[in-house]
Amino acid sequence: MAAKLSSGGGGKYQIEANSEINVTPFVDVMLVLLIIFMVAAPLATVSVPVELPIAVAKPAPNPPKPVYISIQNDGDVFVGDFRTDVGSLGQDLTDQIGSRNPADERIFIRGDQNVRYGDFMQVMNALQDNGFYSVALVGEDQSTQ
Repeated sequence: MAAKLSSGGGGKYQIEANSEINVTPFVDVMLVLLIIFMVAAPLATVSVPVELPIAVAKPAPNPPKPVYISIQNDGDVFVGDFRTDVGSLGQDLTDQIGSRNPADERIFIRGDQNVRYGDFMQVMNALQDNGFYSVALVGEDQSTQ
């Protein structure tokens, strides 16, 4: 904080606080940063000439839309948003994935935390019986709460 030691209308020993902002240190820091960036900018460029080959890799196809099976507390089973039962689960999944290979598909299972273990195992057995071997269980993320 700066202070004025004398002013136009005051006495010799009257001290007032100076409320003006001193920008000299700010300007000094900014000039130093400007010089650093001016010196460092040419070092960031690559000066070695290289003739790069043409890229021949084909773009990767987008992954298919994931398939979700939901099991509610009362045992109701859904494929996506459509209700199904364990007996027709395999056919409904095959209809949803189309011509893709069931062994290569990853099926995501969302089960209510209070679902009976027997209901869950019926769904898992139906998946295995119809050739769906890659299964992922979906849970709620507690890390952000």
